[in-house]
Amino acid sequence: MRLGPLRLRSRRGERVRAAGGVIIRDGAVLLVHREVYGDWAFPKGKLDPGEDWQTAAIREVEEEAGLVCEIVGNAGRTFYVDGNGRNKEVRYFRMRSDGEARAQNEIDAVRWVPIDEALTLLSYSRDRELLSRLR
Repeated sequence: MRLGPLRLRSRRGERVRAAGGVIIRDGAVLLVHREVYGDWAFPKGKLDPGEDWQTAAIREVEEEAGLVCEIVGNAGRTFYVDGNGRNKEVRYFRMRSDGEARAQNEIDAVRWVPIDEALTLLSYSRDRELLSRLR
């Protein structure tokens, strides 16, 4: 039996949905560091099948930073093409928590960073723009 050429599935048109949290406390914002990417960002992650945006955001913040949070409002959305060529939408929610953050899963560090410092530490311009709008 002869097989035709191997076809790679195009990622164009594929959309990734993710959600995360912007937690601000006493003038500082919580950032997470992912060693595999070497970046500083807000905690976030992909929605599970059937999961809504808010539930995903709360789950991801707890999974990455160990914080049980409450949503207090919308923080905004970002859109970009991810490293696999897929269109990605991330919806962020303003959250509050009195807990202590701790790095978990793929996160190797968490930091409460003064907002002005966070604007220089954040790795991606889309995250800096989002935080600037929240000031």
